[in-house]
Amino acid sequence: MVLDMLINPVQAEKRPWQMFFLGILFSSLAIILSIIIFSKHSSLVMVFLTVLASFPIIYKTIKLEEYKDEQDHSETFLLKEHARALEVFMFLFVGILVSCTIWFVFLPAGYTAQVFGVQADTINTINTVYLGNAISNSAFLTILTNNLRVLSICILFSFLYGVGALFILTWNATVIATAAGIFIRENLSTLGSSIGAISVAKYFHLFSLGILKYMVHGVFEIMAYFVAALAGGIISVAVIRHVFGSKKFERIIFDVSELLIISIALIAISAVIEVFITPILF
Repeated sequence: MVLDMLINPVQAEKRPWQMFFLGILFSSLAIILSIIIFSKHSSLVMVFLTVLASFPIIYKTIKLEEYKDEQDHSETFLLKEHARALEVFMFLFVGILVSCTIWFVFLPAGYTAQVFGVQADTINTINTVYLGNAISNSAFLTILTNNLRVLSICILFSFLYGVGALFILTWNATVIATAAGIFIRENLSTLGSSIGAISVAKYFHLFSLGILKYMVHGVFEIMAYFVAALAGGIISVAVIRHVFGSKKFERIIFDVSELLIISIALIAISAVIEVFITPILF
């Protein structure tokens, strides 16, 4: 497809920052097309179209990482190479996040409810579950358990569908963008009623603050999901390439095990920050 020709995995790993702009492009096109063609189901269709546009580059990147695993490289070298792939994923994710936040803030209210309605319902459900448990051990265990469940789903989806976890991660980007957008709009409304006109500097301040509120812990959580998605995708590609049962596959399993341990550690760090640090900062 045309969008598939914009960048290849080698270029992406050399210049991962380019994926940020592709994330903005893919999600913006998805939002516009979902409003025009699938207006009643925009919330989910725009996620699907974003994933559809992102699929080729992410799948090719995972194939490249699996190929590196088959070679006789040290674990230190492989982890460094995987880190480059994770940069590609993270820049794409942040691009989608920033794009969706901007769309949420500047779209008319009617379109916002149409495009981000399901995401807003999800946030309301989460807030109901965690209300009154901002800083507590029970909240920590609840969040940690839920994040580990999502982590397991990412691994399963990646193994079954190659880059199936991309759907989960894109959905999370739109949910975080919706939460940040709600925070920004509420504060803009408060400032507007109290001091009148709002300067451009205030817009940028609230925009960065809105994203920062959810990314202080979110960066570790999303990174954990991407590491798990990469692990599941590497195994999936290895099975497809028929290296199952060989010495190459043993090296791949060892490498994937390390990635899974890293992802679980990141999930634990994220839960600690979300429960005990984020509520204090914001």
